[in-house]
Amino acid sequence: MRRSGIRLLAAVVGGALVLAGCGGGGGDKSPSRPAPADLANKSAPHQPIPRGKGSKVSDDFNGDGARDLVLDALAHRGQGDDPGIGIVYGSSRNGLAPGARQLLTAHAQGARTKGQLPAAFESEASCDLNEDGFTDLLVSTDPPYDGQGQPPVPLQLLFGSPAGLIGKAVKLQVPARARLGNDWADQPVCGDFDGDGAHDLVLHASNAHLTYLRGPFTRKGAPRAAGKPIAAPGNDLASGAPAVDVNGDGYDDLVVREEARASKGSLVLGGPKGPGRTGVLFPTSTDVAFGTFGRAKAMDAALAAPGGIALRYDVPGTARAKIDVRNARVYAGDLDGDGRSELVVGGGGPGEVWVYRGRATGLAANATATVVPAQSSGKGTVQVLKVADFDGDRRADVVVRTAWGQGRDRVEVYPGRAGAEGPVARKAGVTFSTERFR
Repeated sequence: MRRSGIRLLAAVVGGALVLAGCGGGGGDKSPSRPAPADLANKSAPHQPIPRGKGSKVSDDFNGDGARDLVLDALAHRGQGDDPGIGIVYGSSRNGLAPGARQLLTAHAQGARTKGQLPAAFESEASCDLNEDGFTDLLVSTDPPYDGQGQPPVPLQLLFGSPAGLIGKAVKLQVPARARLGNDWADQPVCGDFDGDGAHDLVLHASNAHLTYLRGPFTRKGAPRAAGKPIAAPGNDLASGAPAVDVNGDGYDDLVVREEARASKGSLVLGGPKGPGRTGVLFPTSTDVAFGTFGRAKAMDAALAAPGGIALRYDVPGTARAKIDVRNARVYAGDLDGDGRSELVVGGGGPGEVWVYRGRATGLAANATATVVPAQSSGKGTVQVLKVADFDGDRRADVVVRTAWGQGRDRVEVYPGRAGAEGPVARKAGVTFSTERFR
């Protein structure tokens, strides 16, 4: 499909959002790779992490009312294979503040297992598990395991506080009755699946079953309750996609399917007793995003597959349109503040991120897309990291990372904008590098 629009030139490696400068419509020329000094200058000097009093904002680890950004893919030249997890804290006035940053590592924050610190330390999910007004972070590790019997739980919790994510992690406690078989208890998904207002967790169990842990959780990582594993027809691996109330009944739902490959999946619906029944079976896909692309308050789905992106309106619905962008990642967010979601597509071409605008009639397969221009991409790899509101204007922003090998990168935040010139700004509002995360 021929696509035209605004070009955002950016590059990203190892994250969820990558923007680069070539391909697609328009005639922009990609600039050469920026000099190391130029990239280094994009990271502000360290500044104190703002202290908060608690909030209900998502991903607000210090509770000051501003969303924070989690970065797993860091420029890590000279820091080994796993440099850790980066956190950039937000400001309620200006959005992300690159100087208010933090590096979380297994050495500094990891909990020991049999006296050993984990070698891996990667973020998995985030939500306020203990209901104190500060978002908590779930981290995946690699505890020692001899391959015999049931492996230990690899998930650890870092609790938020007025000063952010401080202190040592604790191990997530999964009661034996909530496990099945000898698979790893992993693939966590946060959500309020029973509608009681507290965040719960769903984990992979085994043999088309899921582990359901009811929140709130204690500071020692224990759930309020946990029963026997629940059946998950369609597959048994939680996809890692954020939970969402697809059918508007007040209970969060989640998608399960095989990990890191094209496979069929299912939507498991929440209820008074938690997730327990399959609402719809999805065709083969590699990624899914939910949003209100068409009629207001009606939840739709975009399913990315090797052959293109299928659009289902009014889930479960039937496929009504298809966007010819292959091998892509999909994200949804209301970028222009009109109450409808835009579809953000990354990875479908060399360094391209496309934004399809929501409208009353939905997304059309032949719609003109806006291209997010990732700056100075050169031959870098571009990824979309997040689509969310970081500056508090009630419009989602697009965060893109461009990486040049392991030692150079650039992260750019493109604000959403209203009006005819929307739905995303041509110029990044915040730009920084992760090279200074130490």
